[in-house]
Amino acid sequence: MEHALSLFVRSIFADNMIFAFFLGMCSYLAVSKEVKTSAGLGVAVTFVLIVTLPVNYLLQVYVLDPLGLGYLSFILFIAVIAAIVQLVEMVVEKFSPSLYNALGIFLPLIAVNCAIMGASLFMQQRVQLDPENVKAIANIGDAFAYALGSGLGWLLAIVALAGIREKMEYNDVPKPLQGIGITFITVGLMALAFMCFSGLNI
Repeated sequence: MEHALSLFVRSIFADNMIFAFFLGMCSYLAVSKEVKTSAGLGVAVTFVLIVTLPVNYLLQVYVLDPLGLGYLSFILFIAVIAAIVQLVEMVVEKFSPSLYNALGIFLPLIAVNCAIMGASLFMQQRVQLDPENVKAIANIGDAFAYALGSGLGWLLAIVALAGIREKMEYNDVPKPLQGIGITFITVGLMALAFMCFSGLNI
């Protein structure tokens, strides 16, 4: 339980998909203009992560490794992610058409969000680690904790940036830096701030 909690907290702060690995930057920068829209995308990404990562863990440990088919993991991980994203897209369109329209093309693009694929590949690497290692994923509970933490870390990052960008609309940003320029600077400063969690260990 302590190990799962450590994985959960580390994946939010120390191993944040955006600020530590810069994964999922395309949709992160494109959709982070409004808090409401970015929160919707962040929740969708989190849901996809907490479903796909445990499924991919089970595939890796109980199917691919015992049969010596590890080389197929990449293809199977993509298939699982694409199936779950399709399900999320249908649910969002059914129950929240406004959010579906606001997210536009970026909702189906969750399937190619490298933060989700990256989390599955990191999980695959960490299954092989010594169980005493703070980053090791030793069971399905660890995989779920890592998935939930990674999703919440991505959600935290995109909502925080959206909040800052909404406030910057009322600020006098120098003309050469307006738009994506000041956004890149802001993300860099946020990543530097998150570096203070790099030594975090529960």
